[in-house]
Amino acid sequence: MPSDHVPATPQLTAATVLVTLVGADQPGVSTRLFTTASAYDVEVIDIEQLVVRGRLVLSTLLTEPEDSSALEEDLRRFAESIGFEVSVERGFGDNRPRRIGRAQVIVLGSPLRPSAMSALTAGIKARGGNIDRITRMARYPVTAIRLEVSGADPDALQFDLARIGHEQGVDVAVQENGIGRHAQRLVVMDVDSTLIQGEVIEMLAEYAGCADEVAQITERAMRGELDFAASLHERVARLEGVPAEALDAVYERVSYTPGARTLVRTLKRLGYRFALVSGGFTQIIERIAADLGIDYYAANELEVVDGVLTGKVVGDVIDRAGKAAALRRFAAEAGIAERNTVAIGDGANDLDMLAAAGLGIAFNAKPVVRDQARTSVNVPYLDTVVFLMGITREEVEAADAADPA
Repeated sequence: MPSDHVPATPQLTAATVLVTLVGADQPGVSTRLFTTASAYDVEVIDIEQLVVRGRLVLSTLLTEPEDSSALEEDLRRFAESIGFEVSVERGFGDNRPRRIGRAQVIVLGSPLRPSAMSALTAGIKARGGNIDRITRMARYPVTAIRLEVSGADPDALQFDLARIGHEQGVDVAVQENGIGRHAQRLVVMDVDSTLIQGEVIEMLAEYAGCADEVAQITERAMRGELDFAASLHERVARLEGVPAEALDAVYERVSYTPGARTLVRTLKRLGYRFALVSGGFTQIIERIAADLGIDYYAANELEVVDGVLTGKVVGDVIDRAGKAAALRRFAAEAGIAERNTVAIGDGANDLDMLAAAGLGIAFNAKPVVRDQARTSVNVPYLDTVVFLMGITREEVEAADAADPA
């Protein structure tokens, strides 16, 4: 029976030539470069190209031909003919093997200052890391930069760079590079103050005339100062007597966080599953889930008798532990490993869920949550999460243009 085993490529030790062209971007540069090189018995070992504000840098690594001087002279004539600078460096072998500990570091800044990049790159160096490649992923609504790093432990790197990022006013996410990054994922989101702006219970409290009081209790619960389940019962009790029609009115007032629809639309195109896990109420959550095409949801249910809220919750409360349990349950139902889950939340009751996920993101979170989460995003755009997952703004826009529905 034939085998599909492919042997590892041996380390290249032959003489090589590194050719680098720099100049104003124009059509046909790579074609003419390789046409020039094709006159010689050489192999292409590596190619990299980037364009920054119309300035092109193109490098290729070739095996060295017998008459390398003639190749160099032809390359210089070609470069001069198109107004480019060229350098030709002789050496041996391919790029040095990347060291262990490969990670992807995503930096989000609005704005992104040179001082922040200086501090972060110094932090990578201090951990023994080497930056192999840097690319821009987005220019708006934030500047997003991806650094591919080798030689540093990803967990240690995350700890250091999160602290540096906080000091510099930028967000940093570190993920271990590997095939798992491309797996189908389950994205689990909190709802109030994450997927939507504001808190549903506070909107309902307006109908009971106790909005300020409920808001104060909510704030303390989200900071972790109060037990969530106890605080929920206390707040819901104040809703006794509110007409059930208020739920419809509150739903009509719901405003999604900027970028929420883009986040869901983009990732669902890639086959991702979504779940909402909320300390809020099913009467609102189920309608949001239907609107966005969410696959799963778990929330608390307000008791309604004779068209009026009783001030009680039906069944067990979805609290901090309940959110993490829901994430695990939905992952099992979707057949997705927990390490391939992404959790997004802002309050103390989201901490267990963020810790359980493969990638836990504190979104505009309370300090107690931001300090404990591995990754935080502190810009008001939910779709910036796609950058943390390796998707560029250009890819998002291209997908929307191809399928505007």
